[in-house]
Parts: sequence; C-alpha cells; structure tokens
Amino acid sequence: MSTMTLTYLNEDDKAYGLAGMAISLAALDAIDRVAGVSLDSDGPMVTFSHQYYFSGSPSISPKTTWDNLLRNFYITSAMVISNVMSRSMVRLGQDVPAELLDTIHNEISREGRDTCSLEDDEIDTIYEKTRSYMGRIFRNPRLHPAIDDFARTISRRRTLSGSEIIDELRALSII
Repeated sequence: MSTMTLTYLNEDDKAYGLAGMAISLAALDAIDRVAGVSLDSDGPMVTFSHQYYFSGSPSISPKTTWDNLLRNFYITSAMVISNVMSRSMVRLGQDVPAELLDTIHNEISREGRDTCSLEDDEIDTIYEKTRSYMGRIFRNPRLHPAIDDFARTISRRRTLSGSEIIDELRALSII
C-alpha cells in the first residue's frame, strides 16, 4: 500500500492534483475566481482573479464581505481535498489514506480558526460537506476517463486560463 503526501511524486502526480483542483472549482461554480493554472509555476499553480481577493469596501455590507471570505475558505478547502482525491482515487485507484485526510483536516481547522474565526463545529461541518461532495465526484468511475484526459491536457498544454479550463471541462463533459 502506497501513501500519498502533500508533496508531488512527479509531474504526472502534479497534473492530477491540478486537474482535481480545477474540477472542484467547476463543481462549486467558482471557476470565475481563477485567472489561470500552470503546471510550470514556481509559486502557486493556481492564480486567482481579483474577485477571489476582493475583501470589501465601505459600500459593501460586512455580511457580504463575510460571506465572500467564508466562500473562499470553502473553495480553498475543496481544492486541497480534491487535489489529493484526484491523485489517489483517479490516478492510483485507491482511497486517500486516513492519515492524510487527518492532516488536511487539521490544516483546514487551523485556517478556519485563523482566517474566518470559525468554531471547531463550524469547521467540521464545512470539512465533512466538502469531503463528501468531492468524494462523490472523484469516486465516480464514469468520470475517471475524463479526469485522466484533463490531466493529460494539463501536462501537454502546461498553462490554461480560466476560460480555457472551462472549454476543456465542457469538451470532456465534466461540466
């Protein structure tokens, strides 16, 4: 039994992780928050649009600003979970190791407390909702060939804009 790590084993592993993140964004109807993805990036592989970073203004209500912050926390949590699910469930054909999910849960919990001042029960609810929803996507064997194709497209093209991601996922009937 092999174990998954948060580091990438090779370029193929990285492409599947990036594919998983992009698919989670599409599933959450948040692809508009991405400017692009790059397999060759020295920094983060996903570049977010200004909409993602928008923190509010005096003309926007505090509730709207809070909702946006919470939505971004949910999106990034889904991206992390989808990254490891795509790499493990689709690429390797095995469940994500429980220890890895525990590590991710701990990091999501820390981020939820630090960034959003969430209580543990609120964080646990978001984590379970995210893990369950992304699990349904990446456990679906009918989607695996399309996810494989998308990972290969990322490997071949190296960089895709947000609109190119949408076009590729539509062509593969993922969205």
